[in-house]
Amino acid sequence: MAHASAFLDPRISAYLASHAKLSDPLLEELVDETRHTYPELDLQVSPDEGALLRLLVRLCGAGRAIEVGTFTGYSSLCIARALPPGGRLLCCDVNEEWTSMARRYWERAGLADRIELRLAPALETIALLPVGLLFDFAFIDAEKSEYIAYYEALVPRMAKGGLIAVDNVLRRGWVAGTAEPDARTVVMREFNEHVLVDARTESVIVPIADGLTLITAAEPGWRSED
Repeated sequence: MAHASAFLDPRISAYLASHAKLSDPLLEELVDETRHTYPELDLQVSPDEGALLRLLVRLCGAGRAIEVGTFTGYSSLCIARALPPGGRLLCCDVNEEWTSMARRYWERAGLADRIELRLAPALETIALLPVGLLFDFAFIDAEKSEYIAYYEALVPRMAKGGLIAVDNVLRRGWVAGTAEPDARTVVMREFNEHVLVDARTESVIVPIADGLTLITAAEPGWRSED
């Protein structure tokens, strides 16, 4: 399980992770259980990224959020804890086993009443949402080959001033040519270019963890193409 950026000097990565002000015994317990249960998987956000997600949710004043890709629940806990009373987080995932762990930790954190989990392909879940339902914050961290589709599905669903955060956009730095690109690196490059040339939005890639793209409207409020 990654705890910081793979493309940085390990000493810098460790320093960043240790200075992410997100001291939370429950999150630490979740990290330990996830590592023990799924030692072969590297799907959880790092502590510094989790701290940033929590700050971003608070800074944009989010009351309604959506997460595409939940795994065992670390990022959802960070997001949900930053929501105000009455705030809601919709989690989209397809794996009942992984998310069963997330559900346990949501209950223990006292956040189960503000988190809704839908076990279905995220694109189907988004398509079935009521017309006019908008989100203030969105976090994408799921199947990389679907990133462009997730992005296109969520842009029209964002409220004025909303923010989309997208994980793993640097692919260990390989998107910049630091190594021979594999299929996932090619997919991520395509996504990064798709966002870059979209006139509807403004974006920046933050070199935290495996790279996090932050996306908002190119002008106040989100614009549709119609």
